[in-house]
Amino acid sequence: MTTRDAFTPDEWTTVLAGPTTAGMIVVTAASGGMFRETFAMSKAYAEARVGHGQSELLDEIVAAKPKVERPAHSSPEALRDEGLQRLRAAVALVQDKSTPEELDGYRGFILTVADKVANAHREDDQVVSPGEADAIAQIKKAVGATSA
Repeated sequence: MTTRDAFTPDEWTTVLAGPTTAGMIVVTAASGGMFRETFAMSKAYAEARVGHGQSELLDEIVAAKPKVERPAHSSPEALRDEGLQRLRAAVALVQDKSTPEELDGYRGFILTVADKVANAHREDDQVVSPGEADAIAQIKKAVGATSA
């Protein structure tokens, strides 16, 4: 099983940032609901901790306090583009150093965070806005998800 020790400190920071990066891409995809959406991201981590033991790698990721970096971006599009690039880098690191099952678990957790954030706030009588749905589709593509 893969653990934090398989990664350099910089690589581990990148891996840890994957799920929260996906969440922030969704948060900024539509207006409103920032508090609920941020709370939903934290809740996804708490729920994943309950499933402790399925993957040592995922256990270590969800045990860490989720950190949301707030680098300055000129627009939500710039945040999205940089975030998608960071997601691809994080998934590549996990792919290179873990088992296929652990990679699937990591991808799944990223998508779970994105989905929980998107469903946290109703916008114009829609649970998931078109902008959020598009963001999730882009995240799925970035992480190489074939379904879900």
